[in-house]
Amino acid sequence: MTCSLQSPQTFFLEKAVQQPTVHSLSQITSSLYLGNGAAANSRLMLSAHHITTVVSVSMEVTDVFFEDIQYVHVPVADAPTSRLYDFFDPIADQIHSVEIRQGRTLLHCASGVSRSAALCLAYLMKYRSMSLLDAHTWTKSCRPIIRPNSGFWEQLIHYEFKLFSKNTVRMVDSPVGLIPDIYEKEVCLTMPM
Repeated sequence: MTCSLQSPQTFFLEKAVQQPTVHSLSQITSSLYLGNGAAANSRLMLSAHHITTVVSVSMEVTDVFFEDIQYVHVPVADAPTSRLYDFFDPIADQIHSVEIRQGRTLLHCASGVSRSAALCLAYLMKYRSMSLLDAHTWTKSCRPIIRPNSGFWEQLIHYEFKLFSKNTVRMVDSPVGLIPDIYEKEVCLTMPM
């Protein structure tokens, strides 16, 4: 692993400036948004973005149910051992189905960082034919705070191989354990010299 000489303080300051506000929704496609539990429970936020379906990927967030919105619940904890893979196809299909009907989907978990981001990446691979690397790059440009946990990354890597018979991201050893290779630089910057 090679490290740049950028200081950790500079790195994290740049990251903090890029992050959206806690309660914001991030538009990923014309019909898909990522957000957190607070945004999902805001009638004003859902109306302003014309959300017709809310996919809640959470064990800890209790959704407020609004009459004119369809709700889908994915009861998965944000733990590397949680099996999110089983939901990749059904949730991608659901998002696509809503898009075909001219609707909009909000995909959320507690913070809009790990679980919902992983399902978003699966959707982009399946229905937008993006590689995992491209899906991550795109989604991170729309919502800089995304960071699926290492277990979800392993599942996404398997899913990418299932879809395309190749991988653009791989898991590598690091001082903090197995991580996707796209995080190598970040981990290097956070390690003491």
